[in-house]
Amino acid sequence: MTRVAPRPPSLSLAWFVSRTISLLAGAGTVAAFAPLGWWPLALLALAVLFAQWHEADNWRDAAASGFAFGLGLFMTGVSWVYVSMHVYGEMAAPLAALATLVFCCGLALFPALAGALTARITPRGPLRLLGACGSWVALDAARNLPFNGFPWLAIGYSQTDSPLAGLAPIAGVHGIALALAVSASGLAALVLRLRMHRHARPARIRASPSHSRTALAISLAALSLPWIAGAAAGRLQWTVATGEGLSVALIQGNIAQDLKFEPAQYERTLEHYARAIEATRARLVVLPETAVPRMATQVDPAFWQRVRSHALSTGADVLLGVPTGDLSHRYYNSVVSLGTSPTQIYNKQHLVPLGEYIPAGFDWILAILHVPMSAFSTGASDTQALAVAGERVGVNICYEDAFGAEIVRALPTASLLVNVSNMAWFGDSLAPRQHLQMSRMRALETGRDMLRATNTGMTAIIHSDGTTQTLPPFAAGVLEGRAQGRQGMTPYARTGDAPALLMALALACIAGLAAFATEAGRTIAGRLSRKR
Repeated sequence: MTRVAPRPPSLSLAWFVSRTISLLAGAGTVAAFAPLGWWPLALLALAVLFAQWHEADNWRDAAASGFAFGLGLFMTGVSWVYVSMHVYGEMAAPLAALATLVFCCGLALFPALAGALTARITPRGPLRLLGACGSWVALDAARNLPFNGFPWLAIGYSQTDSPLAGLAPIAGVHGIALALAVSASGLAALVLRLRMHRHARPARIRASPSHSRTALAISLAALSLPWIAGAAAGRLQWTVATGEGLSVALIQGNIAQDLKFEPAQYERTLEHYARAIEATRARLVVLPETAVPRMATQVDPAFWQRVRSHALSTGADVLLGVPTGDLSHRYYNSVVSLGTSPTQIYNKQHLVPLGEYIPAGFDWILAILHVPMSAFSTGASDTQALAVAGERVGVNICYEDAFGAEIVRALPTASLLVNVSNMAWFGDSLAPRQHLQMSRMRALETGRDMLRATNTGMTAIIHSDGTTQTLPPFAAGVLEGRAQGRQGMTPYARTGDAPALLMALALACIAGLAAFATEAGRTIAGRLSRKR
């Protein structure tokens, strides 16, 4: 009689159902971020993923769950990269769709690796849930590294409006992620324990009541304590106001990306911004990234004189995005100040790959993507805060403010933060609102007001407590209000991401070592019993 081999678990219906649940949990997590901001969904989604890692038979299954979760998260949450490649980069639609899929699959490898590590170093049980917390946070933060980093949808950003936001000035976005992961592990433990009790025999449950109560107490503590700590920390003040504040005007030009670099649009762009500047009497006026879409040396000196004259007449300073340098040699994505203070320049330090610089070996992509000025040079890392409008302003450009550890370099000198961006590359997608949420996190982490001037949105005055005043997107306008300079250093500003990441690695190591010690103890006990 011929024996029929059982079907591999990887092809079973249960396997596909489990991966589908992971995919949907990842996709649903996007609703926890801006613009919806349904932050409890991040807790539920992580709990689902951690439960699947807990139940995985091997590291491959855990990796598959992590990959499916990541694919759902990134295909739903950052597929707007397709817009920049196809609509504005003029890449053929099928190729742009394929590139978007490959990009999202690459990002999904990080949660896949987190799952693999979790299952590899710890057996099933509470220790695996502990290891999941550390592995998730460490690999979520690791997305900051390859190709200049892509920290979009780091899970901590989903909590800017939750009680966990109180931890931002202490531990930063990755510290919030760790607190959320610990809470999710507690929720997963409770659900798994409830399921186990449903299927366990009553006699077995009665056999270890003290162990059951201890496990329940630990799970409840893990679930609730991070939220209590966050709410308590949110009452603390780490920075103090200096002076009476200043009037500010943030100009949103709403220049369509497909017209921005057209010669016929150039004069209209300059006139639009000049009139907007002249219409305000704010002490600090901020224009978007590359508001002037030509090299500074190619701009008619009459424009610079017009802006400077108005600023001098009102006692103001203007911060304006414009490329500087020499197209034939080295040029920079810059912000230039004009007005009552001496002229100063900030050159962008953290460039966007394929948009602002071409990584080694990717020169061929220029034949597919049509991106103006795609070979910027990196600005000096020792750039000081700009002294304008009676404040020391820490300037950053576009997605530089996605990296909290880099923003705090301007502290404690900087009393105010300014971000200039051009999110028109991504159309009317989730990207501008997600970026605003990241800027809000930077304000919370540093205890500083953040001013965001963008081309098409989201232009905002963000106060040090994360509250905002914004302009409607995709409409030309000027956001006027007041900003408050502040002094002092939050704990996060002093230490950066290191404490949170070291704690995450410590949890993973503790879980692995404890699992190893437990297994070793069982092996020794088994050998001793056999000798007897």
